[in-house]
Amino acid sequence: MHLPILLDPSLGSTLQAQIVAQMRALIEHRMLPPGAAVPATRDLGRQLGVSRNTVTAAYDELIAQGYLYTERAVGTFVARTLPDHLIRSPDSHDDLRSGAEHRALNLPLPYGGRGLTGLHRPAQPELDADFVFGRIDPRSFPERTWRRLITECLGGAAERMSEYSHPAGLPELRQLIVNHLASTRGMVASAEQVMLVAGFQQGIDLVAHLFVGTRTPVVMEAPTYRGAAFLFESYGAQVIPVTVDAHGVEVRQLPQRRVKLVYVTPSHQFPTGVTMPLHRRLALLEWAARNGAYILEIDYDADFRYEGAPLPTLQSLDRNGCVIYVNSFTRSLGPGLRIGYMVLPRDLVRTATTIKSLMDNGLPWLEQAALTQFIRDGSYDTHLRRLRTAHEARRNALISALRARLPDVRVQGADAGQHVLLHLPDACPPASEVQTAARRLGTGVYPLADSPAWFHELLPAHERCLMLGYTHLAEAQIEGGIDALAAALGH
Repeated sequence: MHLPILLDPSLGSTLQAQIVAQMRALIEHRMLPPGAAVPATRDLGRQLGVSRNTVTAAYDELIAQGYLYTERAVGTFVARTLPDHLIRSPDSHDDLRSGAEHRALNLPLPYGGRGLTGLHRPAQPELDADFVFGRIDPRSFPERTWRRLITECLGGAAERMSEYSHPAGLPELRQLIVNHLASTRGMVASAEQVMLVAGFQQGIDLVAHLFVGTRTPVVMEAPTYRGAAFLFESYGAQVIPVTVDAHGVEVRQLPQRRVKLVYVTPSHQFPTGVTMPLHRRLALLEWAARNGAYILEIDYDADFRYEGAPLPTLQSLDRNGCVIYVNSFTRSLGPGLRIGYMVLPRDLVRTATTIKSLMDNGLPWLEQAALTQFIRDGSYDTHLRRLRTAHEARRNALISALRARLPDVRVQGADAGQHVLLHLPDACPPASEVQTAARRLGTGVYPLADSPAWFHELLPAHERCLMLGYTHLAEAQIEGGIDALAAALGH
């Protein structure tokens, strides 16, 4: 059992006090429900990287306060009845620092929310080349066309602006998305199956609303996207990690029992960048049908493939209605637009629409209307073609520079997407030291261990990886940045 606890030695409180406070918060917010078993002291100590004695002392304190109880030779459990005076009692928090730290340790989020840092990094204009992940080139946004469309949509829009949008999105936009997916991804769906969401994260959140409760098993790639893993854990999910190899998630390692949900990124796995081949996709679909599971397919970076034809989506191969497909305009138009979309199996549409209406009452009408016209008049297809051409040129510049300056560095994930992984040779310093040295030379590079990735187990090989985003940089910046990286590595 994995508990969402994060310890910070830099805080003024002891590690024991932090364990007590965060477990108490999990219990009070029912993320650890009454009667639930908690990990053995040895297991939790191993997870947190502290001694068994520290965990034992924390458990003893929680038992004394009435939060836990122990059954000899069985285990330790959350108390079935918590006296009212224990819930949010000021007296029970005397060991915590007051103010911001007190509040952060009691947030009903994994790790008090602190583990979410690093998902999105701010721009660092002081760097000559910043290979940060997740950035798009602001110069690529079709600003003039978008301004015109917004102005056109605003003409006579008083009535539309005074009404709520449908929670699933504008019907015409949903139909245009269906048409786009049919022509580019070979997918067959109806507009009624399309749900507009505010990007990938809200799509994942909606799926969590549908399926996940306390101890719900959710299979995830290992490694995977931290924002998804933490979100599922915030709902109380039991995250089951399954290793990613050179072909994506290892289907043979999937549990042979009923599992509600499996999360995958088959087109360009995050963070490794590998693509799941057709035979592996078919095996995954067969496993899902056999075990009664739904597959959450995040079609991440599918619009940007530089070598070979795109493979069929899992949704297009699905014959049992078990795939929930999620994509977004974030990677092509920018995260500021906040429009993504899902394609749902028919049996989930009604429930998902109800949940979506409780989440946000629909996305902003104006942005949907402008995007509708942008797709309808062919501007989006033109924009995508330009982006692919620009991204491929930058990818080629990156690969050429790496081959010339760092031929002993292994590059992974370069056939698609907007980032690559660099595997440093054993003779090189750790990635964190390389990051520091490169920054002194005006270049930002980022260790995989410090990226938005989630690791069930951080292996030594992960400590020797760098993640480089590159599609937002000019070719000259890329070449200069790789020169700086080579200098940082002593080449």
